[in-house]
Amino acid sequence: MANHTRFRRFSWAFLVYLLLVILFGAWVRITHSGAGCGSHWPTCHGQIIPLAPSIETVIEYTHRLTSGMLGIVGLVLLGWAAIRFGRHRVTAAAAVTLVFIVFEAAIGAGLVLKELVANDDSVARAVVIGVHLVNTLLLTGAASLAAWWSREETEPAKPLRGAAPWLLATALLALIASCMTGAVTALGDTLFPVDPTAGAGLFDRVRDDLSSAKHFLVRLRIIHPVVAVVAAGVVYGVGAWVREHATDDRTRRLARAMQHGVLAQVVLGILNIGLAAPGWMQLLHLLLAQVVWIAVVLTAASCRGSTSA
Repeated sequence: MANHTRFRRFSWAFLVYLLLVILFGAWVRITHSGAGCGSHWPTCHGQIIPLAPSIETVIEYTHRLTSGMLGIVGLVLLGWAAIRFGRHRVTAAAAVTLVFIVFEAAIGAGLVLKELVANDDSVARAVVIGVHLVNTLLLTGAASLAAWWSREETEPAKPLRGAAPWLLATALLALIASCMTGAVTALGDTLFPVDPTAGAGLFDRVRDDLSSAKHFLVRLRIIHPVVAVVAAGVVYGVGAWVREHATDDRTRRLARAMQHGVLAQVVLGILNIGLAAPGWMQLLHLLLAQVVWIAVVLTAASCRGSTSA
């Protein structure tokens, strides 16, 4: 029992650390530090430890160290799960987590080696950023499932049949679409920041952004708010349906967290636009997006019912 509790705490701590690494990666983009180690990977400017580093190098190198540590801790998570649970869904989730950590590292290395970092504003970077975000969502989803499934079953949930799988899959896909467009929009906000002191109103700013003379990343800014509002409506509606049909309190609490989280995300999105997307707000927006995603993933898992660990 004690070993079971320690593993559960470790797996949740791993998820928290993973979220911090994700936020640090966003900070690398916000500070234009992606080229801090040049086009070298895994070395930094061809060195194991960079000498006389700039602030951009310190940020990028620190991110690499924390990401590397994530891989090591992911190995510990998988090994511990295999010993504690054997051939079990917890072990499977831990294995998938490690796979997506490797993919995350490979995508990051590709961005550096292809120089799709810092001030690069190419279509290729926008596409890879979107793919990167999807991998990140899958990674956090797998890690959250490893932690969630490791708990002791005190209130077994009955699976929801009928439309539940389709509704929850729709909510997950809606969030993926929203997060992908959000990642591209965040890239545009970083490379082409809006001057919050400019006198133009919101509608004038949108009209100006849609001008054919503007960069495609600027013209795409309008896409994310539209997709995000639709996704928020879908997630909120699915959460309401689950709360009405769920037979256990735990599933209803998760569905309520979906609803509250997505409403808070809409408010943050409006503030983010109004404040011209400052770096700290982008980080907060990203964090809450991950929290909402995890809530939906765990709600889907709870709706499928449970078997004892």
